[in-house]
Amino acid sequence: MPTEDFAQLQLQFVDQTQWRYEVIRPIVLFADRTPRQRADETDTHPSTVRTLTRRFRQQGMVGLLPEDVEVTVRARVPRVPEVVRQEMDRLKALYDGFHYRELARILFITCGVSIDHKTVKALWQASAVSCQGHLGLWDYHAQPDRHRARMQVIHLYYHGWNKGRMSQYLHVSRPTVDAWVRRFEAEHFAGLVDKSRAPHTPARKVWLPLMVQVYHLQKAHPDAGRFRIWSLLARSDISERTVGRIMALNKLVYHDIPHVPTPGVKPTPGPHPYKASYRQQYWFIDGRRMDFALEGVRWWSLIILEGYSRTMLAGMIAPTEATWVALMVLYTACLRYGAPVSLVSDSGGAYTSADFEAVCARLQIRHETIVSTQGESYLNWMETHFNIQRRLYDYQFSWARTPAELEQRHQAFMQTYNTTAHQGLLQDRRLPPIPVEVLGAAKGRQYTPEELARAFAQAVFPRTTNQYGCVTLHSYQFYVEAGLPRTQVLLWVAGTQLRAAFDHVILAEYHCRVRPEVAALAVSAHFKGAMRPVMPLTVPYRDMRSGQRDGMKLPGQRSCNHGFTSKWRQDGVSASTNVEQR
Repeated sequence: MPTEDFAQLQLQFVDQTQWRYEVIRPIVLFADRTPRQRADETDTHPSTVRTLTRRFRQQGMVGLLPEDVEVTVRARVPRVPEVVRQEMDRLKALYDGFHYRELARILFITCGVSIDHKTVKALWQASAVSCQGHLGLWDYHAQPDRHRARMQVIHLYYHGWNKGRMSQYLHVSRPTVDAWVRRFEAEHFAGLVDKSRAPHTPARKVWLPLMVQVYHLQKAHPDAGRFRIWSLLARSDISERTVGRIMALNKLVYHDIPHVPTPGVKPTPGPHPYKASYRQQYWFIDGRRMDFALEGVRWWSLIILEGYSRTMLAGMIAPTEATWVALMVLYTACLRYGAPVSLVSDSGGAYTSADFEAVCARLQIRHETIVSTQGESYLNWMETHFNIQRRLYDYQFSWARTPAELEQRHQAFMQTYNTTAHQGLLQDRRLPPIPVEVLGAAKGRQYTPEELARAFAQAVFPRTTNQYGCVTLHSYQFYVEAGLPRTQVLLWVAGTQLRAAFDHVILAEYHCRVRPEVAALAVSAHFKGAMRPVMPLTVPYRDMRSGQRDGMKLPGQRSCNHGFTSKWRQDGVSASTNVEQR
């Protein structure tokens, strides 16, 4: 800006601050010239330009004011609503012992204004004490209506008053204030009504002398009941039930009463030794003899339980708990789910036989046995799970009239158990607590059907033929060879195959073929066709001498056909099992 233009601009300035700003404006805004050049343009000393520029950059427009002008910052005046000041004056006239934080809480509840306790302190000290009339608050004991006095306590409490402050102002003890507040929180307005101070329980009649008297009578008559002890007391004011309670308490206190077992120290239960940490780690097998009889025979239920998911993998109904039944159940479970790491059973003969142990060894299954008669029944989870079977399905089992119907109900029980919630899974936090859901698609050590057949092939049962060349296996007869009467042969069970061997030569072979739609049925139905059909494979002993029975020829006759067909019904599906002798 030329000097002439700046001289003309000065004529319009009304304040010295305007002139100073115009001197430095090109320097601080555009930075297109030096202070000396600006000093020449404005006819000002260069040091003055430098000083004004420095002060503007440090203080802004305040730095351009004359030095004799004092700059003061006006403090912000807090704006407190008038309703807060009025409430403050009322509280100060009412009581002078409030804490500032307590006052802030009361003002917030009463006026709805959030205020700091420091501001409250300033207002409280600046407020003058004014003389007022009665404020509507009575002394607790001077209140004409006790219910209103208690309501006054509740009103002050919920308006932010401290319990100690209410106690001092109303001239009532702190426990009384606590009692009314507690009763109001528990019973609301009904808790503020006067109540009777009479005891809620009748007068006590049982004291130590009476207990000692009953104790001596118990020592003298340890087998007497409560009625007999009550009659010996001859106290009409004591009931028979009261005497019974005294006797029970004395048995807990006095251990010298005869015929009272001395309580011992209950050991702390440790972890279950066979608690599975992963799927297919432990299997449990056990049998239960049913509580009812079918055709005069009490049948057995054999089941394998998976330890981690509590799933019943396979089960069978049989007239006896024998090794061949246990092997059939184990075979089916291994065929479906693979082999486990360990198998837990009791020490019964069906599970400790050489054949069963040999199969476990060939499948690399560690067989653990327990002794139920020595208090180890709880170790076999399957034995404890039979309680579920007893409570849930024994009534349904009792309605069965044939073995096929009993087997059908047995499979229905296993299906119901596996698809419903289990309390043990819920306690272990395995959700959803349904056995089949927890098990999922987990498999154990896998074997092909051929490998399983070889593993179970050495389940051999020695039997002696009768005079017609037939043998008996668990009350059922099979024809072997008429030319070997009264000769010991070996029955060889392998999967669905039943072979009769003599001197390492296969004499007869029975094979069971099951249609695919029933292959998924339980193991008992799977093997019942081969081991227990509705029509026996051979005629009974008592019919051997009578020639024929039901149109069938005797096995010893030349024209005898050794192929039989057995049929049964399971879940409404008719299944055929062809048993052939080769």
